[in-house]
Parts: sequence; structure tokens; C-alpha cells
Amino acid sequence: MRKFIQKVTDDVLGGAVLDTASALRLSELNGTDLYLLFAEASRIREYFKGKAVSLCSIINAKSGRCPENCAFCAQSTAHSTNIAVYPLVDEEEIVRCAKSAEHNGAKCYGIVTSGTGIKPGEELDKICRAMRLIRQETAIKPSCSLGIMDYDTSLKLKEAGMVTYHHNLETARSFFPSICTTHNYEDDVETIRAVKRAGLNVCCGGIFGLGESFAQRIELAETLRELEVDSVPMNFLDPVEGTKLADASFLTPMECLKTIAIFRFMLPQKNITVCGGRETNLRELQSWIFLAGASGMMTGNYLTKAGRLPELDRQMLTDLELTLEVCA
Repeated sequence: MRKFIQKVTDDVLGGAVLDTASALRLSELNGTDLYLLFAEASRIREYFKGKAVSLCSIINAKSGRCPENCAFCAQSTAHSTNIAVYPLVDEEEIVRCAKSAEHNGAKCYGIVTSGTGIKPGEELDKICRAMRLIRQETAIKPSCSLGIMDYDTSLKLKEAGMVTYHHNLETARSFFPSICTTHNYEDDVETIRAVKRAGLNVCCGGIFGLGESFAQRIELAETLRELEVDSVPMNFLDPVEGTKLADASFLTPMECLKTIAIFRFMLPQKNITVCGGRETNLRELQSWIFLAGASGMMTGNYLTKAGRLPELDRQMLTDLELTLEVCA
């Protein structure tokens, strides 16, 4: 098996595309073979992405009352949770948080709103005003995550200064109906296509530990590869009381790391960012995400849960002798 791991690594470094059968074979690894898998994933990361790590940060700019019924989501009206619920915050607050994110080392800052999508009107205008101020007053690259998006709205956001649009597919097409039934998977795929047509970068990934198989994780990676997304956020389920998946078990740290590594093999040139759930799922092995092939991480708070202190994340990078990618 060690020879197989080294062979597929050399193939990927040489420009080959990892096929499904090989990815599935990697997913069966366990024991000491996993350490070689991580080391080779790290070699692929460093070959294509260097030693610089990118940090991103978000603001939960509009929370709760989402009509979608995603099984994991604390903001869905299908669930009864204790999260804060509030309308879109003022642009001054959005800009203030952008400056804080820049101070903490983030290169990308995401404005996130709950709901199916955003339509022309005051909310969209407010977000556009905030992005113009962010571009004027910081060096950070603003991103948005506003749900299902069409081409014309993508262009308007781009004109206001948005660099990247974030929209997760969440899971594989074959597993999606088990997670959400209020919209179709193709609606999300078409959002990615519309944003790309507008000339924007696309940040698109998923959440793991929803009950999907490893084969379905590989299916998701194949879809992301076909869509040619620019960066891939990887989240790990942190169950919320009151949601459909409240009683789901955490993934083990080693399964999280194996998933990251296989995504690096399948998406060797993409930014792979570890986001929500790393504290609760990876615990003492958080720093191993870079050994397993990640090239970035989200720092600060998440949508409805607190994250680690940014200074702890920066210290971790220093201890690993990794450099921080800064805003250009």
C-alpha cells in the first residue's frame, strides 16, 4: 500500500487526475499508512501552494428565519434552536468587523446572510455599500455568502467590490435529498456557474459528518473538480441541539484528516480551507490539518458558534513554521 500511495502522489505531482477508484482505495487506509498519506498530501500542498497559509473570517450579518430545511442548520425555521435572530446589520458593523478580520491576519472576509437568496432591494444595496467601504478602507478581499445567486446580481456585487462568492454544495448530489428538500441540488450548481460567468472567484465546498459515505465525499470532490471552483472550504459537523442532526456523532480526528488529505489529492491546485467544527472534531490534532494538505483555515467565530481566538491560530502557524499569506 505504501508503494501505491507514493505512486499516486508522483502521478498527481506530474499533473495526473486522481480517478475515483484510486480515491476510494485511499479512503480505505488506516493505521500507520495514514501517516504516509498525510505526509504525501502535505508534499502535494507545498508543491502547488507553497508554505503560505491563508486565513479567512466571516460575519453572520443576518441570522435565523431561513426557510430552507437543511438538516444540520441552526438557522432553519424547520428547527427550534436558541441562536440569536436578527435582520441585516448596518454597513458600519460590517466594515468594523472587516477591519478586525484584517487586524487578525485574514486575507478574505465573508459577509454571510441567512435565507434562500438575496433579491434586488435595500438589503443588497446595503451590502454593496459596505463592500465599497471595505475596499476603500482595508486591503482585505471581500466575499459574500448570500444563498442562491443569479448572474445579474453577481455582476452587481462584483461592481461593488466583491472578489469571491461563497456557496457550498454541502454534500454529494446523491446524498443531498437526505439533507435538504426545500430546493434542488442543481439550484446550487447553477449558482456556481452563474458566479463564474460573472468573472468572480468561487469558494465552494461542504460539510462532513452528516451521515454520508466516504464514496459520497469523493463524489462531492469530483463535482467541485468539474465545476472548477477556486477554493474549497471543508466543515465538520458540530451538532446543534434542536436540529435534525442534533444526535449525530462527531467524526474522529483521523477521519477528518483522511478526508482533507484525499481532497488535496483530488484537488491538488485548489485552496483547501478548514472551517467550522475543527475545534470539536479535531480537538488536539487541529494543527495536523496542514500536514494533511489544507492550505488555509477560518479564524475567529463561525455563524452561530464561537471559534478559537485568532492569536492562538497565529501562534499555531508560527509553531509549524508556516508563513501567513497577507493581503496584496
